[in-house]
Amino acid sequence: MLIRDAKASDADHLVRFTNMAADELSLHFWKKSAAPGVDPLDYGRERAARDTGNFSYRNAWLAEVDGQVAACLLGYPAALEPEPIEPGTPSIFVPLLQLEGLAPGSWYLNVLATYPEARGKGCGSALLAHAEVVARQAGRSTISLIAEDTHHDALRLYRAKGYREVARRPVVKDDWQVDATEWILLVKPL
Repeated sequence: MLIRDAKASDADHLVRFTNMAADELSLHFWKKSAAPGVDPLDYGRERAARDTGNFSYRNAWLAEVDGQVAACLLGYPAALEPEPIEPGTPSIFVPLLQLEGLAPGSWYLNVLATYPEARGKGCGSALLAHAEVVARQAGRSTISLIAEDTHHDALRLYRAKGYREVARRPVVKDDWQVDATEWILLVKPL
């Protein structure tokens, strides 16, 4: 297995992994944000290929198995102090921002996802170990992540790797079709 920095040309993988990690919440958002006539996935690829912003290839690493992209880690340093939630923030994102605010100063693991055909090969564990290295290099002493209550395999992995539940918030669905009912904030001290 090779873990490498993502490149702008990996934007299609990043879009796919991001949508897998949160049951197409990103696609739901991109459909509402893209200009009329712009394919929402193209909008997502454009965002992933940019040099700046949290959702950028510069904050992502890919695991390759047998020369093929198999899994993704995307994360970045969280704000040192909880930031106020801006008025007008779509209600679907408010619980996520509330939870992020409960882990200020952590290294925030935003996306961890593996293509179905590559599951069970240790990609998730390897990327979690890589996240710890990146977090330490960034001067952070904790890693935080938010998972859906329906992602049982992911939750089992996180708990086995030392992540502990800190808080939960209800999922606000609006017109997003998802089975999850709660977001769970997990934190691991390094």
